[in-house]
Amino acid sequence: MDRRNDMIRDMNPKEHGYNIDLGAHMAECDANYLRVMKLFPQLRERAPSAFAVNLGGRCAQVSAEVAESSRYTTVIRLRQSPDAPWGANPEFRVRLYHDARCAEVIEYQCAKHFNAVYPYPNAGMRQRDEKAQVNRLLGEFLAFCLRQGANAARESLLAT
Repeated sequence: MDRRNDMIRDMNPKEHGYNIDLGAHMAECDANYLRVMKLFPQLRERAPSAFAVNLGGRCAQVSAEVAESSRYTTVIRLRQSPDAPWGANPEFRVRLYHDARCAEVIEYQCAKHFNAVYPYPNAGMRQRDEKAQVNRLLGEFLAFCLRQGANAARESLLAT
């Protein structure tokens, strides 16, 4: 009986909910800002940028275009094309905070408005740490692009 009560208590999100690690989240957003700016140095000038990456023998293009721009923030649409045979390609909308030097995912694959913490289960079936997960995914995607040695500035130099 005690084991069953422990299992029920562990499933109760109010008692054992997820708490966001704000320091780790901000570190991820800061690192993502640096990755984006290294890959797409022309973003501040609102220039669309793209480069090629090798996906196991297949060539794909990663592009960034500015959707909104103001003095302190820029919203970019970051995507990979053409479609991969194994599933949907990543497509992000990312808000860059230039004064704070951080980047945060505001939309991924048409899913918007990520809360810091979700109760579980929930109507949208989002994970408790969905916001942290999409920002971590962006970091992994950008790190992959950097490992490929790609960036938009180098690609434009090669094209001339």
